[in-house]
Amino acid sequence: MPKPSIENIGSYDDLRELHLLHYIYSLPHLSTLRNNPAAVLREIDNFSQATGKYLMTIGSKKGAFLADIIATRKPSTVVELGGFVGYSAIYLGDALRANGGKRYLSLELNPVNASVANLLIELAGLRDVVTIHVAASHKMLAGFVKDNVIDHVEVMLIDHWKDRYLPDLWLMENLGLLKPGVTVLAADNCLRPGAPDYLEWVRATPEEKAALLKRYGFAADSKYVKGEELIKAVKEGKEDVDLENVPGDPSWVYEREMAEFELGNGRHVSLFHCSRT
Repeated sequence: MPKPSIENIGSYDDLRELHLLHYIYSLPHLSTLRNNPAAVLREIDNFSQATGKYLMTIGSKKGAFLADIIATRKPSTVVELGGFVGYSAIYLGDALRANGGKRYLSLELNPVNASVANLLIELAGLRDVVTIHVAASHKMLAGFVKDNVIDHVEVMLIDHWKDRYLPDLWLMENLGLLKPGVTVLAADNCLRPGAPDYLEWVRATPEEKAALLKRYGFAADSKYVKGEELIKAVKEGKEDVDLENVPGDPSWVYEREMAEFELGNGRHVSLFHCSRT
């Protein structure tokens, strides 16, 4: 019987995510990291410096910037698309708890990354706030609506596959997860390496968005399930709903509070507030 092939065990071919976990749990001063989010974050950073193995985390500068947003807006719940090894969940989950927040919901598709994240979150003492959900983002967002986990997004960090930025935004537009004057979307690295289709959509006027939908193959009279019909189908648990082909809603308008946040390494965060025409 042939052995099953396992592709993409982690996000890197050299399994550095697992090396990170072994590195941290082998530290002679491990006990000082328990219930100490800042110390865990520091050792994740030290791992890259000690081994030369870069990890695609948000880093301390970007983390501080996003933590300030949480401190200012004081959300009850933060949602994250793309958790990786838990760096952002630890940094922002700590900020959320310090500002009276209750839930940090992190969505991570890769179960190995999620396992590493869970152990580091446990070490940091944030299990009461942070929950890792192992699932594709579109399925989990629909699951949140079906199970009444959230009725709208307050603050969201979008940091998963760049080609999922726009489809997942369209899904949220139709699932009623955006709330004018409340929802803040922090999209990581949409300039470099870039999510050009996402940026084009959030920058477009309603009229321009109608034209974009045609370009993407969504005719005005298309039969795709969307809006209230989509919400009803999701809540009823219908399994034949195509969550990956939901056309965007041109009535949503996005205002950029900060289009670029330069960190010195070419990476950015773009913030968007939403309203509706």
